[in-house]
Amino acid sequence: MKCGVRQGGLTSPLLFNLYVNDLIGELSNTHTGCHIDNTCVNNISYADDMVLLGPSVRSIRELVAICEAYATEHGLKYNSDKSEVLVFKSGKVKPMNVPTIKLIGSALQVVTKFKYLGHVVTEDLKDDSDLERERRALAVRGNMIARRFAQCSKPVKVALFKAYCQSFYASSLWVTYTRKAANVLRIQYNNIFRMLMQLPRFCSASGMFAEAHTDGFHAIIRKKVASLLSCVRGSSNSILGLFAYRFDCPIYDKWRQIMLGLV
Repeated sequence: MKCGVRQGGLTSPLLFNLYVNDLIGELSNTHTGCHIDNTCVNNISYADDMVLLGPSVRSIRELVAICEAYATEHGLKYNSDKSEVLVFKSGKVKPMNVPTIKLIGSALQVVTKFKYLGHVVTEDLKDDSDLERERRALAVRGNMIARRFAQCSKPVKVALFKAYCQSFYASSLWVTYTRKAANVLRIQYNNIFRMLMQLPRFCSASGMFAEAHTDGFHAIIRKKVASLLSCVRGSSNSILGLFAYRFDCPIYDKWRQIMLGLV
């Protein structure tokens, strides 16, 4: 092939998956990188976005070399400017000097956080940065509908609020965050609804949501957690299966606390 798949084409995802499937298989078969319960989890891919996972610089270099060889053989080109290295801390400990990792001869930048598929991943595995990302996005969407649809009826405003302000993208993955970060997002969510419905600033949040027959902040989080847990347990994916019933998993423990109303 001398060109890529068509942008936005219906068959493009399938064709690209077929094109890179051998690379994913080759990476997994090396058994180099991270393992969970004797299962190799050294790469996570979604279309052309790939993450390589390894416990050491050497393992990452070996995985990168496989990718480079595959790209050369199949006519692919990697963009080293959009590729970065993130080193996770072990507790509070982080290596002072990280050996250089190169992609196509270019040294990759070492960063403290990285946005993958819209979700912010940080070196300390805390989710405060991702909650702040969602708060800012929520503020933009909320101000937009409040400004453009100020003269609409209340049912229309409620419908718009549900459509634009209740997505909370990746909220089911929030596990380690401060109460302050969660409260800031919750207050932003409540204030947008007050502003849209032209309610007093200090009116009861639970009361206004009950009257409008819409979910409050904590109700949305519980529903999204329950939905993701159901999808994970119903999935045939081997990696997701590792976490489906792991009661010692931090993610599952957080889900349990949320469903029981402990957080």
